[in-house]
Amino acid sequence: TTDFPGNYPGYEDAWDQRRFEEAFRVDIIREEEGALEFDMVGIDAAIANAFRRILLAEVPTMAVEKVFVYNNTSIVQDEILAHRLGLIPIRADPRLFEYRNQGDEEGTEIDTLQFQLKIKCSRNPQAAKESSDPNELYFNHKVYSKHMTWVPLGNQTDLFPDADFRPVHDDILIALLRPGQEIDVLMHCVKGIGKDHAKFSPVATASYRLLPDITLLQPIEDEAAETLQKCFSPGVIEIQKIKGKKVARVANARLDTFSREVFRHENLKNLVRLARVRNHYIFSVESTGILPPDVLVSEAIKILMGKCQRFLNELDSVPLE
Repeated sequence: TTDFPGNYPGYEDAWDQRRFEEAFRVDIIREEEGALEFDMVGIDAAIANAFRRILLAEVPTMAVEKVFVYNNTSIVQDEILAHRLGLIPIRADPRLFEYRNQGDEEGTEIDTLQFQLKIKCSRNPQAAKESSDPNELYFNHKVYSKHMTWVPLGNQTDLFPDADFRPVHDDILIALLRPGQEIDVLMHCVKGIGKDHAKFSPVATASYRLLPDITLLQPIEDEAAETLQKCFSPGVIEIQKIKGKKVARVANARLDTFSREVFRHENLKNLVRLARVRNHYIFSVESTGILPPDVLVSEAIKILMGKCQRFLNELDSVPLE
């Protein structure tokens, strides 16, 4: 994520040409359910990387921390079952809860969400005798995240009258059962951050890359233009017909994946300059579904601002000699 052009032979640094030419801004490029792509322009690499690391490790979420196993006769060991349950993303806004105090065995309504998973597999008496399909032979032979139910603690029913606390996805497979096997567990979800355990990380991916800068140093025509187009990702180079000739032009450098294919061609490698704009970062954020990606970005910015403020306060508190 933080590699720079000097690490890639054949690429030049566009930093000198565009050093802080643009004031800081944020441009939303693509937003869809669970994913967000945006540009941060006019910042330093240290700020960009700090922002990425905050998204990964310091934006809090709710996740299963304690699993009380009352009965587990499945082939999945208790420890593995607890681990699998812990990694299931829980749709619960962490801003509604407090951090649980260390050493606090009993959860309260302000710091804990309680879920129950109680399910038992049985035979289907109506199944055809010649059938070998488990879906027809058994009831509840697949344990999914949808079988987890919220059990309110204290006065949570009054605190969250419209709450819909549940796993983000209903179709996460937890275990497979056979007749007579059952799982009966109680789970406590608490607030935490990815720095403490990956299960609290709110993003599936959070990455950035520098904006590609592709310059054609002279006109490239006909067969050379077609060869050049094939050297890049689709959409980067387009071919136009001008006065009966096929002429290559850069259509969308943003789509480039920084392959060095063009340098394999002796007739092209000196006609193209590849660089990156060092103060233009393309961020991609994919949420696990606990919070929308735009909310995650907003929360990460607040955390970064808080860190900066604490640093300034520390500087002010240091006595001057």
